[in-house]
Amino acid sequence: MKKEVSNIFKGAFLVNEDAPKSWLMILFVSVLAIVMIASSHSADKKVHQIARINNEAKELRSAFVDGRKRLTELKKETVVELKMERRGLAISEIPPTKIKVKSQR
Repeated sequence: MKKEVSNIFKGAFLVNEDAPKSWLMILFVSVLAIVMIASSHSADKKVHQIARINNEAKELRSAFVDGRKRLTELKKETVVELKMERRGLAISEIPPTKIKVKSQR
C-alpha cells in the first residue's frame, strides 16, 4: 500500500504500459472540470443579471405608482379650481344645459 501511494505521488502511473488509458482519463476529467467551471460562471452571471433586472422593475414600478398618485392629485376638482382661479377663471354659477338637436330626416 505504501509503495502504491508513493508511485501515485511520483507519477509512475503516467509512464507505465497503461499510461494512454491514464492520460485519456486525466484529459476527460480535465475537460469535465472546465465545462463545470464555465457552467458555474454562466449561472452566476445570470443570477446577477436577474437581480439587476428585478431592481430595475422595482424602480419602474415605484415611478409608475408615484406618477399615478400625482395624476390623481392633479385631477381633483379642488386642485383644478385653484389653478383656474390663478388664471382668472371661476366656476360658473349657472349649471350647464343639455342641447338637443332633432335630425331633419
